[in-house]
Amino acid sequence: MTRVSLTVNGQRVSAEVEGRTLLVQLLREHLRLTGTHVGCDTSQCGCCTVHLNGKGVKSCTVLAASCEGATVTTIEGLAPEGKLHPMQEAFREHHALQCGFCTPGMIMSAVDMVRRKGNELDEHTVREQLEGNICRCTGYHNIVKAIQAGAVAMKRT
Repeated sequence: MTRVSLTVNGQRVSAEVEGRTLLVQLLREHLRLTGTHVGCDTSQCGCCTVHLNGKGVKSCTVLAASCEGATVTTIEGLAPEGKLHPMQEAFREHHALQCGFCTPGMIMSAVDMVRRKGNELDEHTVREQLEGNICRCTGYHNIVKAIQAGAVAMKRT
């Protein structure tokens, strides 16, 4: 067992984990932050996307022990004051979810996309950047619109 200490959603936490424990398991099973979903266990779907040291990562591909001293933000930490983050609000306003299973990963990927690509995102860029995120319910049309609107709204905050 290895003790790992990190900051998750602004809170210092530590846990004893096996060397094979994945970040997604640490978040869900040890810290009970179940907004980060497990969809495929192979990094294909993006449901487990979180921000690790400010960058979007698929937490099913990161060993928890490698996160010693890191900062992690999950969907629960995106809007810590109880008010929706602009990207969350855009997903709500544009009906960019159906069952909601992929939504946390989509939102976390979208926020990372804005960080990397800026606030003015065209449809092609959004669709290209979402390639690693799978939604089995929608046709992505509303998701793309929500990300574009959320990106613009993030510029104002």
